[in-house]
Amino acid sequence: MKETNETYRGLQPTVLLSPVPVVLVSCAGERPNALTVAWAGTVCSHPPMVSISLRRERFSYELIRSSGEFVINLADEVHSRAVDYCGIRSGRKEDKLAACGLQTVPMEQMAIAPAVQGFPVHMGCRVRQVVPLGSHDLFLAEVVSVRVREDLFDPDGSLHLERASLLCYNHGVYQRAEQVIGFFGWSVARKDVYERRMLSLRGRR
Repeated sequence: MKETNETYRGLQPTVLLSPVPVVLVSCAGERPNALTVAWAGTVCSHPPMVSISLRRERFSYELIRSSGEFVINLADEVHSRAVDYCGIRSGRKEDKLAACGLQTVPMEQMAIAPAVQGFPVHMGCRVRQVVPLGSHDLFLAEVVSVRVREDLFDPDGSLHLERASLLCYNHGVYQRAEQVIGFFGWSVARKDVYERRMLSLRGRR
């Protein structure tokens, strides 16, 4: 084994998987509501499925469990203050969307849950299973509709999410996830292919 000068500090077991995407999850009961979720992820390609983890005491927990649906709104820098606010305040006490000046719009395939206008990506999700884990319950859901803001497409139809200034959450800190350092397969790409793709990626912002 190769010796290095690196040193590490041991910690108690904890969740340090970082960075993670920041999403605003919208749902509805008597009125629309939204909460910020940092524990969201992809779990399956076919069918397309995602997960979110929620504490049972959260106001949105019962709204989502009762309706069986929610919308994931990918968060961007423009909405960073609203996203933080919706993660701190409770929908039991106030209309968080109104407090942040956010408007909701209907989402395809959703009977109740709306999307939040202006966010770059909306994903309509139907709950397939709820798994009790401990502090959180895991909601496994199928993505049944997707909507992407038009300015994130090139004329040829290719999608460029790196333009959206998406947020990530890195151990208590919000950061932008936008700097392009490579593309899928770049480690094995020919030099000319790599240079051409990177020039395209860095030149279209």
